[in-house]
Amino acid sequence: MIDPLDGTVNFLHGIPQCAVSIALEDDEGSLVGVVADPFRHEEFAAARNGGTTLNGEPVRVSPQTEMRRALFATGFPYDRNVHAQAYTDPIAAVMSRAQGVRRMGSAALDLAWVACGRYEGYWEFRLAPWDIAAGRLLVTEAGGTVGDSTGGPARPADIVATNGILHEALRTTISGHLVRTPAEHTGPASAGRPARPRRRA
Repeated sequence: MIDPLDGTVNFLHGIPQCAVSIALEDDEGSLVGVVADPFRHEEFAAARNGGTTLNGEPVRVSPQTEMRRALFATGFPYDRNVHAQAYTDPIAAVMSRAQGVRRMGSAALDLAWVACGRYEGYWEFRLAPWDIAAGRLLVTEAGGTVGDSTGGPARPADIVATNGILHEALRTTISGHLVRTPAEHTGPASAGRPARPRRRA
């Protein structure tokens, strides 16, 4: 599962926040994951039951226990100009409880930075499988928790990744402020779950 350039819009604008994401998957999910940041010369790697490393050195998620001292990251799908409120309402809710929220433009790096403790958590909707295949393994192998905003397993359409300690606090804050978009009115299974896009900014 390869994303040769995660953070395409950043790259096009000359912003050095891009990565290459590669994962090997089997029937149980991601077996090996690597996220390479060529601008900072950082390589995050993880193997199932083998931990997570940054440039060969073990890393762990943040030990932060307080929302008010936590820094989170998120991103916006391509339909943000149509369904802006669906994505900004959860951000406003998290901002009111956290130290801050960042929007950097690379899902792979956002997940890698949760894994190494730079962020306490990250969430986003309507991603593609290659956006999260490596990053979710980095987080779990570093001691964090990855799921969706409803409390179920992580999906490309809905992912919440945290240091584990603040997982329920972040998840419930997000889920309590989701706004359903017109595309979501197709049945009960899609309630509160934005659908997946063709590509991601």
